[in-house]
Amino acid sequence: HLGSVVAYFTSAKFLLYLGHALSTWGDRMWHFAVSVFLVELYGNSLLLTAVYGLVVAGSVLLLGALIGDWVDKNSRLKVAQTSLIVQNSSVILCGVILMIIFLFKTQLLTLYQGWLLTLCYILVITIANIANLASTATAITIQRDWIVVVAGEDRSKLADMNATIRRIDQLTNILAPMAVGQIMTFGSPMIGCGFISGWNLMSMCVEYLLLWKVYQKTPTLARKAAKVEASELKQLNVKKESDVKPAEGVQLIIEKDVSGFEPQQEKEVGCTARIAEPFITFRDGWVAYYNQPVFLAGMGLAFLYMTVLGFDCITTGYAYTQGLSGSVLSLLMGASAVTGIMGTVAFTWLRRKCGLIRTGLISGVAQFACLILCAISVFMPGSPMDLTVSPFADISARLFENEPLPTMASPEPEMIFATGMPNLSNGSIAPADSDPEMSPEPVPLLSVSLLFAGVIAARVGLWSFDLTVTQLLQENVIESERGIINGVQNSMNYLLDLLHFIMVILAPNPEAFGLLVLISVSFVAMGHIMYFRFAQKSLGKQLFVCHTPDPKEAPDSTPPGNTSTV
Repeated sequence: HLGSVVAYFTSAKFLLYLGHALSTWGDRMWHFAVSVFLVELYGNSLLLTAVYGLVVAGSVLLLGALIGDWVDKNSRLKVAQTSLIVQNSSVILCGVILMIIFLFKTQLLTLYQGWLLTLCYILVITIANIANLASTATAITIQRDWIVVVAGEDRSKLADMNATIRRIDQLTNILAPMAVGQIMTFGSPMIGCGFISGWNLMSMCVEYLLLWKVYQKTPTLARKAAKVEASELKQLNVKKESDVKPAEGVQLIIEKDVSGFEPQQEKEVGCTARIAEPFITFRDGWVAYYNQPVFLAGMGLAFLYMTVLGFDCITTGYAYTQGLSGSVLSLLMGASAVTGIMGTVAFTWLRRKCGLIRTGLISGVAQFACLILCAISVFMPGSPMDLTVSPFADISARLFENEPLPTMASPEPEMIFATGMPNLSNGSIAPADSDPEMSPEPVPLLSVSLLFAGVIAARVGLWSFDLTVTQLLQENVIESERGIINGVQNSMNYLLDLLHFIMVILAPNPEAFGLLVLISVSFVAMGHIMYFRFAQKSLGKQLFVCHTPDPKEAPDSTPPGNTSTV
């Protein structure tokens, strides 16, 4: 027994978990802290944080396919180590620059009429964006490629590993920001910067060693499928089209650069061709994504990002306006983490009992059924929905009265997202009529209670569905395309996420939040309808026949691009 325990803790699978936990912990601390730092530096204004969020989302949207292509074109170890070093070095450098700004902000304001400080802000956002792009490359190569190779031919092992990775994500999403938040609260932002920089330096060294160990213990990682030539790619796409028509099948988002499929030219590539190559890669990546048999499943997952029904700063800010305290919000976030972990457990059980594709169907129905509660909450007592109120009435009134606009109309982003505890130190979140003598009657909590009951319960189906689509992509995208397809998938996810923020910008007042809820539920429904169409094409008449998969069935009996027997 002792030998088996030692063997597990030295196995490639456990070392991969450990490396992912370290990487995710540092990642979550940084994402939480950088938004808070930017708010703190810019006089409690959300401007820098908004710019940072826009730059990050726009960069992944535009460069996702190029990052995936780079992942596909290079060896696994080189990609993993390079992205690890770039990510952690960028965070360390950013931390050092932020410490300098915190220490010498007064002096920087006076130099060159404040332009030097503005340059520092630009530098911080640029380097932080580079760190996020490197993090995206790390996620693609480890979670979409390495994990498949380590699991080998065993699909059940792959499902268990995917579920474990998600559980690590759920725990670090809650615990890491809480840890660094305490350091920043009881210390100072500068101490927080120093701690995060030190953590990333230590973590980088340990993760580098763990990657090397996993690479040594898994010889198949050294072998990577050769790039497909253009002629072979056309034949492959024809075959896919004969199995599942692209217009009716499923499209998957890829990260691999399809420009890698172009035949090698013996003559020197001209300057114009070099300039055009990234644009060709971008175009070919999206075309290759569309031609994937799992295109609709990937699109279905992306549509779930177009929602306000999550624990981000928007939903929690709305809850605060409805009378929920920070402590209650933190408890609700903890409950959502628990249901998220339950979703990963449900995924592994359902997959064994019903198969992978049917698991996605069941998860989708479960998520949508729970979100019906959110739709009902819009019409319950306590709901502020009133579409006759102009979304910009308050802003217009302030402008005409020459009153200064509030710098923070909602809780600090990421802070609530990460810990569920708004920062009340400057009183900027409290409503304008929060004076006890002027406060109105308490708002009935039935509506907001139903809203969060639906959001929390839906996490079970959400995370099970997420794992289903993730494994469908892992199993049905050929090895040489994994990077670019997953890169495009990330781009599509960010695109829908951006649309949801634009939707909120167009209707920012609490009276319109009910409409946003109904739109969100509609997009979730459309996403699951896309997945249903994919499942229908893949399973045909056996769609609703839930049976235990034959254990004797060869794990890799399904060729890439055909999901009919997954």
